[in-house]
Amino acid sequence: MSTTNSMSTANNWDGRTVLVTGAEGFIGSTLVDLLVARGARVRAFVHYKPYAEKGHLARYLAEPDGPVEMWAGDIRDAGRVSDAVAGCDTVFHLAAALIGIPYSYASPGAYVQTNVTGTENMAEACRRHGVRRLVHTSTSEVYGTALTAPIAETHPLQPQSPYSASKIGADMMALSFHHAFELPVTVVRPFNTYGPRQSARAVIPTILAQLHSGADEIRLGSLSPTRDFTYVTDTAEGFLAVAECDRALGEVVNLGTGREISVGDLAQALITASGREARVVVDPSRLRPSGSEVQRLLSDNSRAREWACWEPRVSLAEGLRRTSDWIAANLALFAPDRYQV
Repeated sequence: MSTTNSMSTANNWDGRTVLVTGAEGFIGSTLVDLLVARGARVRAFVHYKPYAEKGHLARYLAEPDGPVEMWAGDIRDAGRVSDAVAGCDTVFHLAAALIGIPYSYASPGAYVQTNVTGTENMAEACRRHGVRRLVHTSTSEVYGTALTAPIAETHPLQPQSPYSASKIGADMMALSFHHAFELPVTVVRPFNTYGPRQSARAVIPTILAQLHSGADEIRLGSLSPTRDFTYVTDTAEGFLAVAECDRALGEVVNLGTGREISVGDLAQALITASGREARVVVDPSRLRPSGSEVQRLLSDNSRAREWACWEPRVSLAEGLRRTSDWIAANLALFAPDRYQV
C-alpha cells in the first residue's frame, strides 16, 4: 500500500466495525473518539465492573443504537475475547497494558496474566476470525535506558521493571503470531503519551494536580531522567495511520516526537503552563529502585513518518497548556497529596 493511500484511508473509517480493547482508558477513549468522528462503529471492550461508574465513554451510553457498543469482559477470558473480535475489521489492542510501573514491583504476576496471556488470547481470536489488522500496543519502557539515541525499533530490549518485562513478552507473543500464522499484526510503540484523561500515576498529572491544589512544593522522584512526550491525539492518530500501512505488517513502529526533556525541566514548564508558583523537591518515596530507573528515552520516529506519513502536530507547550486546563477543571479526580502507586 502506498503512503498516499495510507493517509487517505486512515481518515475514512465509514462502515467499519472496529474493536478497541482498553477503550475506557486514557489513550483508548481518545482513539474511540477519533474513530467515531470518522464514521466507524466501535466495539469498546472494557473491564467488567460490578458497580455503576461513569467513565470517559459515558456520553456514548445514552445512545443505545449509537456508534459505540460497550463490551464488558476481561482480556484474560479467551472466550469473551473471541466473541468480541468476531465480525471486526480492525482490532486496536490497548488492554495489554496493566499500567503503573511501581505496582509491578508488588504484583508482577498480575502483569504477566494481563499483558502476556491477554495478548495471546487476542492474537488467537484475531487469527480465528480473520481480522484485517491487529494493532498491538507496546511501550517505550521496553527499551530501558537508551544505549544509543535516538532510539530506533532495532534498539535492544531491556526489562528494567516487571512491567517492561511483561510488555516485552506481550510484544513477542503478538509478533510470533505474524511469523507462525501470518497474522496481520503491527506493534505500535508509543513513547510517553500525555494529555487530558491521563491518570495520576503519570508524571505530568502528578505535577499539575499538585500545582492546581495550591501546593508550594512539587514532590517528585528523580529529576534527571529524560522523556519524549507525545500529546494523546497525536498518539491516537498514529494508531490509525499505522493500521492502514501494509509496510508495517509484522513490524514495530515507534510513536514519539523525537525531542526529549528532563523531568526537572518538565516540572518548570508545567509551573509556567499552570500560572502557579512552586519549588520542586525530591521525595524519596517516589524514587524507583536504582537499577530500574530508565534514564533516557528519545524516539527515532522515522518508520512512522516514512511508512505511515504520521507526524506529531501538537507542540509540548500547547499540549501542556491544554492538559493543565483539563486537570484544573477536573481536580476532584485526583488526590494530589497521595502518591499514586
